[in-house]
Amino acid sequence: MSSSNSASSSSNSYLEQGVSMLSTVGAYMRLPAIASTGIAAVLTTLLYFKQKALIYPSHMPPNSRTEVPRPSQYGIKDFEELVIPTNDGEKLSAFYIRGPRGGNNSNVTILMFHGNAGNIGHRLPIARMLINFIGCNVFMLEYRGYGLSTGEPDESGLFLDAQTALDYLRARAETSSHKLVVYGQSLGGAVAIKLVAKNQKDGDIAGLILENTFLSMRKLIPSVLPPAKYLTLLCHQVWPSESVIPNITSVPMLFLSGLQDEIVP
Repeated sequence: MSSSNSASSSSNSYLEQGVSMLSTVGAYMRLPAIASTGIAAVLTTLLYFKQKALIYPSHMPPNSRTEVPRPSQYGIKDFEELVIPTNDGEKLSAFYIRGPRGGNNSNVTILMFHGNAGNIGHRLPIARMLINFIGCNVFMLEYRGYGLSTGEPDESGLFLDAQTALDYLRARAETSSHKLVVYGQSLGGAVAIKLVAKNQKDGDIAGLILENTFLSMRKLIPSVLPPAKYLTLLCHQVWPSESVIPNITSVPMLFLSGLQDEIVP
């Protein structure tokens, strides 16, 4: 769990930089009207085009794009390191980790989507816990622009990555008949909600687990970046989970929440 907390702390540091920048915006806006209007327009434009760097800090903590812990470092022996192509030409890194063969849950695979910072290697302690306590298999997908995956992250791209992972599990001989449970942390929760809403009718998704996710990115902004509360309409990475989740009617859901989460209230 400590690796995941490290990623979260670094992500918080990155968001604090955003707060500092937006506080500067506020200071400029206290200048005389003619000057502040022009400066505010420029800074608002910068905020609009730089928001992906704030929402998807894939380089945090440092070296997250090049140094990805491997399952063997956590005592996990039965695993595969995969590279999965997407329809738009990206190559996604992934881990497929097997639980105990022949166990009661050996036909269950958890499809895991992590939060907005770090990489899949930082979440291996969680995967190990799931394998040890539940006896299931775990498939950990790396989003585009994160870890060793190619590309740059954005909302449409991450959803395509999620669909690519699900399609892979459905097509893979070993997992094609498995019960699938989709598990999303924070940003990964938004990814998971959108994926399950689209694919629930196929009948192979047995459950959805959401850990400290948010209603939408626009509703999250005021609590994370208070100076930006009047600029939420500029957020083009929306992730509207609040309006999507009511459409999930045939998949049971489990909500997990922790009071120590410093990003999602």
